Amino acid sequence: MTKAEIRKQETARRKALSLQQVIALSEKLLHQFSTLDFGGMQTVHFFLPIEENNEPDTFMLIKWLKMHEPQIKIIVPKADFTTSLMTHHPYNGEDELQKSLFNILEPVLDEQYTGKIDMVIVPLLAFDSRGYRVGYGKGFYDRFLENQDALKVGLSLFESVDTISDTHDNDVPLDLCLTPERIVRFKD
Repeated sequence: MTKAEIRKQETARRKALSLQQVIALSEKLLHQFSTLDFGGMQTVHFFLPIEENNEPDTFMLIKWLKMHEPQIKIIVPKADFTTSLMTHHPYNGEDELQKSLFNILEPVLDEQYTGKIDMVIVPLLAFDSRGYRVGYGKGFYDRFLENQDALKVGLSLFESVDTISDTHDNDVPLDLCLTPERIVRFKD
């Protein structure tokens, strides 16, 4: 299937979920996340969920990480839709976030983080068995990830789809993907 076909199918599939189902699936994702090895990690980058799109609740993961690995710095993005690039900012709590014009939670403060990132939690609508993902189609994360040496971790509410037929050279594959039932590893 093509990215456009998968995007349409998976958007509808996700929209069909109730809030209770999203919460239950997010709790299962949290369990998978809690089993990862955070040894030696200093910085983890999280996307912030768009509730209206029934995205996984990454706030659960952030809270767990702050409680169990308080030494790890948490970074969140801010999207610039004119350049299709993101800036990256220290996470200072939910009170320091506001919704952008595109209904995306973003940090209020302009303090930017430009240091090394050890792990990136990557949003997606779907992924395939090779680690390629389908997002919303704007390319923000592929541009960000292409120069990152970080561990690239997808979060998916569902299992993988068949092969994404129209991947490009600039598509950056994941290293692993968390689903409610398992951790799928693409690279060792």
